[in-house]
Amino acid sequence: MMKDMMTHFELFQPADVESALDLLSRHGGDAWPLAGGFDSYDWFKNRGKQPQVVIDLEGLDELKGVRETGDGIEIGAMTTLTDLEHDPLVRSRYDLLIDAAAQVASPQIRNAGTIGGNVCQDTRCWYYRYGMTCYRAGGNVCYAGAPGAMNREHAIFGADRCVAVTPSDVAPALVALDAEMVVRSAERERVVPAADFFMKPGVDITRMTVLEPDELLTAIRIPGRWAGADFHFEKVSDRRTWDFPLVNVAAAVTMSGDRIEDVRIVGGAVECVPRRMTAVEDLVRGRPRDEETAAIAGELAVSGADPLDYNHFKIPLLRNLVKRAVRGA
Repeated sequence: MMKDMMTHFELFQPADVESALDLLSRHGGDAWPLAGGFDSYDWFKNRGKQPQVVIDLEGLDELKGVRETGDGIEIGAMTTLTDLEHDPLVRSRYDLLIDAAAQVASPQIRNAGTIGGNVCQDTRCWYYRYGMTCYRAGGNVCYAGAPGAMNREHAIFGADRCVAVTPSDVAPALVALDAEMVVRSAERERVVPAADFFMKPGVDITRMTVLEPDELLTAIRIPGRWAGADFHFEKVSDRRTWDFPLVNVAAAVTMSGDRIEDVRIVGGAVECVPRRMTAVEDLVRGRPRDEETAAIAGELAVSGADPLDYNHFKIPLLRNLVKRAVRGA
């Protein structure tokens, strides 16, 4: 449970990415890469995580900034959310990402919090964060899924023992943009589609992403195909600033005349991973962007939802957010 005191760890501040990857290779699961630090310091103070080694990535300038590529842009994983929010290249082509980043926490946190840290942060489940031995922590029970538990922030889809959700606002936007995550270790580099970067509990319940202990998210690539599309991002939370989403929805739409030519619709905080709504996309593709299309899209978006004791409200909330995204509110 909460201790409000950090345990001892050894701090490294590498001067380049290769040195950081070498440290991860040597220390493995005992190491913790530190980006902006807001999620990390909570874990350290509460003693939920007790790394032997902390690798501070702040000095790695090669992991910062936005660069134009032959087919889109590449964003360094250590780019702060504030820098992302004000980048002219991102703003001119992918303002979906601008809208998502601008709704993370507060301005003070966005000044230091990074896009890589935002998508790699662990879940905010009360029981898991405060030291209960749940499935995600290596135990054999889900406390949040029990009758009467505190679970209004938890999943209404895709629960597999664990009902926690990813807290990232940026993640649904990246999935909607067909982004690719560049992952490096000392031995190799691999590129993972954003939709596959987040780990489903049925695959590995102890991890939120596909990152191995010796791997680092170094960059995020966004292809040019969605540049300049009609974007929609909407987040509902208990408080306007600081808070994590109760539900958010990111959408990218291209039109052919008065018909929807192509579309991506992704929901956040309704499943452990960002939930891409492929059935909704298939339904609305080729249809006019009107009230009728929005209504049937909203109904399909919540089909199969399985709410817990205290999060039934997420069903009408998700339905309405999807309707607004399809309608273009």
